[in-house]
Amino acid sequence: MLNALEVVTTVVVGVMVGVEFSVAFVLNPILNALPGDSGQLGRAHGGRMLGVVMPVWYITSLILVAVWAVAGRHHDGTGLVVTSGALLILSVVMSLLLLVPINNQGKTWTPDNRPADWKEQMNRWDRFHYVRVAVIIAAFALLVAALA
Repeated sequence: MLNALEVVTTVVVGVMVGVEFSVAFVLNPILNALPGDSGQLGRAHGGRMLGVVMPVWYITSLILVAVWAVAGRHHDGTGLVVTSGALLILSVVMSLLLLVPINNQGKTWTPDNRPADWKEQMNRWDRFHYVRVAVIIAAFALLVAALA
């Protein structure tokens, strides 16, 4: 049963990392390159859509890691799992304090109501997101290492 939990947790966290990585290094660069207001409208829509899905995914990942840490507490690699969980907690705290406030504003913007500095705010969100991606990649890598 523990093996199944380990695999499911690693896959769930890994796919979440893939989504966040693709937002940072594929989706947002594409949206930023679109002409006119298309990029801003795309980012607003993405903020609304992912703003609903990702919190559930982050919390589910954290719960799975916690269950793995408790269920496997007598096995090798538990320290890696606990450290991974700490990094996931850090990513949630970063999200709540740094990224969500910007996203909550950006998802309501249209070409008619966006602030003059909207691009700077999106660039700020991107910088915070790059750090968050690095944190969750590290968390994922620790889970993979714990499987060995």
